[in-house]
Amino acid sequence: MSEVVQMEIRRPDKAPLTRDVAPGIYRIGSDEDNSIVLPGHDIAGRHAVLSIGHDACWIEELGGDVHVEGTSVSGRCSLKAGQEVKIGPYIILIQSAAVPVAVSPAKQPPPPPEPSPVSTAQPSDPIEVPATGATEDVKVEQKRHIKRQIHGELVKRLNLKRLTVSGIGEEDLHERAQSTIEDIIQEVGDRLPSGIIPSVLAKEIYDEAVGLGPLEVLLDDPDITEIMVNGHSKVYVEKKGRVTLTKLTFLDDASVLAVIERIVSPIGRRIDESQPYVDARLKDGSRVNAIIHPLSLVGPCLTIRKFSKTPYTDKDLIAFGSMTAAMAEFLNACVKARKNIVISGGTGSGKTTLLNVCSSYLPITDRIITIEDAAELRLGQGHVVSLEARPQNIEGRGAVTIRDLVKNSLRMRPDRIVVGECRGGEALDMLQAMNTGHDGSLTTVHANSPRDVISRLETMVLMSGMDLPVRAIREQIASALDLIVHISRLSDGTRRIVNISEIVGLEADRITMQEVFTFVQTGLGEGSEVLGRLEPTGSVPTFLEEFNSRGITLSHEMFQPDRGK
Repeated sequence: MSEVVQMEIRRPDKAPLTRDVAPGIYRIGSDEDNSIVLPGHDIAGRHAVLSIGHDACWIEELGGDVHVEGTSVSGRCSLKAGQEVKIGPYIILIQSAAVPVAVSPAKQPPPPPEPSPVSTAQPSDPIEVPATGATEDVKVEQKRHIKRQIHGELVKRLNLKRLTVSGIGEEDLHERAQSTIEDIIQEVGDRLPSGIIPSVLAKEIYDEAVGLGPLEVLLDDPDITEIMVNGHSKVYVEKKGRVTLTKLTFLDDASVLAVIERIVSPIGRRIDESQPYVDARLKDGSRVNAIIHPLSLVGPCLTIRKFSKTPYTDKDLIAFGSMTAAMAEFLNACVKARKNIVISGGTGSGKTTLLNVCSSYLPITDRIITIEDAAELRLGQGHVVSLEARPQNIEGRGAVTIRDLVKNSLRMRPDRIVVGECRGGEALDMLQAMNTGHDGSLTTVHANSPRDVISRLETMVLMSGMDLPVRAIREQIASALDLIVHISRLSDGTRRIVNISEIVGLEADRITMQEVFTFVQTGLGEGSEVLGRLEPTGSVPTFLEEFNSRGITLSHEMFQPDRGK
């Protein structure tokens, strides 16, 4: 199929809407956050999904009526160029759809996954098993071919999407899928080539049908902290700080797209030609980023930053060597004393994990409002309101930004505001909130050092569109912030708090800071392990005396340089 196809939407009493669209997944419905919004009382909020790939195109109903060329769709239906898709009073036409290219038999590619078509095929249609091959590549292709056919037969016999929409319990849904897969494989019986274990094949198909495919085994491995999918054929993982290539692969790019849709759809996110990248999360809070064609030239890419099933505590970070007991005690006191804290660091340094730990120090009596692009924080307090930003739909409307949520949160009577990350104009609203009675707020910022945090904040305030003089911005920063906690991912893959700095004030247009704790590197050990120690610098925070008025007692000895050596 060409890089861009033409989509025509025929609307009642209106001129047809024609636009060029790129390969992607387009959710259709009456809700504003759908990729294609079709208003009307007979259009469900989540009505259907249109998938446009490089070599295939299909429509999948999500519980609403969908007709292709006058025939009702149950499950998925493959589309050809020019076929009419009727949804309520609307007709959708793909003028240039994916049409298979004729090739010689010797180079005939394996057929794409054929979802539940609008045909009279019966559940008893036989599964074709190719002849046993000699080479490893042939065996891999044979297995892929078998899995495609079994998956297609599963969709025919068990409409997973319709069962999901009907409100069936998740456990019952999974049991039905597992049972149906086992029945299909049992019917194939001894026709499976040697070397293919039925139980393993069943689990792989089950994971791809209702789970995240080959990623399931990686998500279950507690030692893996990051999963990186570069197209369907390359899956990398980060384990103990080292990145390695696994032997796992997806069937094809369509399988990766299906996994992405399975992740983003339940939380109202979308990925399509107008939004070819998305941030999302898994049920356990793990962060997900996906980017697809045309931005990704290697196929759909998926990055999952795993979160521990049990949130890390300060005791865990102390055990890892990321912080000391004195640091934890000091941060706990600062949070309880309502000091405004910014956690800084590079990508993958552990900012969100540390933010979650610091947020755990918030009193259970406070009303806490969290604001994130994709909700990742897991706070244990009872009075927590979690807000999540929303991207725009295919018409360019419906976006709700972090800045919008920060402004709205000020009207929600918050005791504490926790912003997952400041990366734009919301920095100005956050600083103003800190300066207008919302003390004790927490946020994170991408930066290379505590001093760099100040420059980043100045830049982000200017991104708000307010033409403020630099001195006014610095006065806002100096007045609002109390503490910068900088965490870093070291060369050996370990994460450590390398600096805790206090914002002292503004002198001659320059914000002054003093280090309270720092990391001193002493060398490299075996295997390039970073050697060093976390220690106080000897500087005592200027606000230490304020702690007494809040009933918080910290010993001055905590800040003596010889402590912890």
